[in-house]
Amino acid sequence: MLSLAMNASSDQGEPVVERKPDADAIGDLTGRALRLRIRQQELLAELGVLALQGTNFSGMLNHTARMTAEGLRADYCKVLEYIPAENRLLVRAGVGWAEGVVGHASVGADLASPAGFALRTGKPVISNHLENEQRFRTPELLVQHGIRRAMNVILQGDGSPFGVLEVDSRSEGEFGEHDIAFLQGVANILGMAIEQQRYQRKLQVALDRHQILLKEVNHRVKNSLQVVSSMLQLQAKAVGDPALSEQLHEASSRISAVGRAYERLAYNADYESIDLVAYLREVIDDLETAVAPCEVHFEAPEEIQFAADRAIIVALIINELVLNAGKYAYPDRPNGAIWVRLVQMEKNNVLITVRDEGVGIPSDFDPVTSKRLGARLIYALAKQLSAELTRPASIVGANFSLNVPLQPTSGGGQ
Repeated sequence: MLSLAMNASSDQGEPVVERKPDADAIGDLTGRALRLRIRQQELLAELGVLALQGTNFSGMLNHTARMTAEGLRADYCKVLEYIPAENRLLVRAGVGWAEGVVGHASVGADLASPAGFALRTGKPVISNHLENEQRFRTPELLVQHGIRRAMNVILQGDGSPFGVLEVDSRSEGEFGEHDIAFLQGVANILGMAIEQQRYQRKLQVALDRHQILLKEVNHRVKNSLQVVSSMLQLQAKAVGDPALSEQLHEASSRISAVGRAYERLAYNADYESIDLVAYLREVIDDLETAVAPCEVHFEAPEEIQFAADRAIIVALIINELVLNAGKYAYPDRPNGAIWVRLVQMEKNNVLITVRDEGVGIPSDFDPVTSKRLGARLIYALAKQLSAELTRPASIVGANFSLNVPLQPTSGGGQ
């Protein structure tokens, strides 16, 4: 990458260099010049690493200005961003300049300006004797800082030029072909970083839009489910059959639970993975109202990352178990306690237990053959998760244990 960067000036056309009084101004490389070339290669490598690391945009511009000035032993360097509406080049970053220049000062972007010529034609521009410059207008900013010589190369962006990279010096001497090659190499690396930043911004905009659409979908799903739930509630009140009315109420409650699950996800930034603990804490907060005056106690670690679509199923299972406990566990003690506990097992599984200290479950109860929809639903949902649902022995009350793999297995319903 770096060798291509150093030789890239040939792709930009021949540099525009003012006529020199001495045709032999660029002599053979001395030991000092050779050390400088080596240092320039090191700086290009450092800059390339920063670009690949995804250094933030402002930081990348500042690093570029500093490294360019060091590599060319110049007093000043600036990154100029083209502002089409003003046809000007704004100083976005730089080193050496007086206070108030960076972020505020600008130079013309027309062909009479050295930077503007580099921007318009794509050709590097070298001005070694600005006091005698006849080809271009010397920007007032350079005059104010006593600049004697300057180089400009175009900064390519994504589809359109970003601006110009310029190095300036107050010392005597001349910039030559080796210098323009280094400057163009720096510009190419910075151009790559600019393109990457723009691409990432486009991706972020697309992601933000995607998340907005997902939130809208979740809200619509939730609202639709609420409508269905309300219709079932109305039907339950009007049916005139207590047994059928109870079944309709249960169906309405389950639909509401699904709606609440989608509502919680609508406020989550990451739809692939969520914090299961925080999510279930909100679900259980809703359940406390449904099972009151029973009290629900929730115990869990600080955080467990879990797939969002599987978290909904876990929430529905807990919803069924807690509602059943609230409904049947304490017929004589309406303020009994229900415990929900989460434990992460060796980073591969999550163990969820729901228990109470109520009247318990009949010993001959078989959830697979039970006519109760809630029991069959719990086991069907557990199967979708490839989870193992058991009933550990308990001295008092009911005790359910759900061992859920963090990742779906090939035998699961997902």
